[in-house]
Amino acid sequence: MTVHPPVTGHCDELQDALTAFRASAHITERWGEHLAAVLTGGGRLLAAGNGGSAAQAQHLTAELVGRYRDDRPAFSAIALHADTSSTTAIANDYGVDEVFARQVRAHGRPGDVLMLLSTSGASANLLSAADAARAAGVRVWALTGPAPNPLMAGSDESLCVEAPTGATVQELHLVAVHMVCAAFDAAVERGTRRDGDGRR
Repeated sequence: MTVHPPVTGHCDELQDALTAFRASAHITERWGEHLAAVLTGGGRLLAAGNGGSAAQAQHLTAELVGRYRDDRPAFSAIALHADTSSTTAIANDYGVDEVFARQVRAHGRPGDVLMLLSTSGASANLLSAADAARAAGVRVWALTGPAPNPLMAGSDESLCVEAPTGATVQELHLVAVHMVCAAFDAAVERGTRRDGDGRR
């Protein structure tokens, strides 16, 4: 492993990790296309993470409910940590490990997608959410740090970022979020053009 200086070396570390991460583009493209099919069909995306990963999850849902680049219809996407009354009540009444799982049981429907973001891939509340989602027929995608990890093993699909620090993992998670959104928008646009031409 290359050792970089503490400040400018952060850029070098990110560049090294990004070069390797580029090979994962096919996963983000597949996820974006699948998500477009789910959301245009009336399904929804649920997303969750802890700390900085919660911010990334909320970034993703904001891009879908609002827009990524170009104007398009709004789609259903919920960041589970953002409902503070629900999360604190569930944590108080059922324990922290249930804060996302109980919301998955409430909001998830068969065919929906749950995106879980974690630098460690070992957060107990995300693992519980994955279990709840699979039981409900919700597809589980994990965006994690280095493989192997428990969340990767408990998900239908995973994208594991190989990077030496949590900060760099989170930065590449944001890249992945934007790549998914780009693929999503492209798939929605293709579907709109087909519908406009009267083809199915």
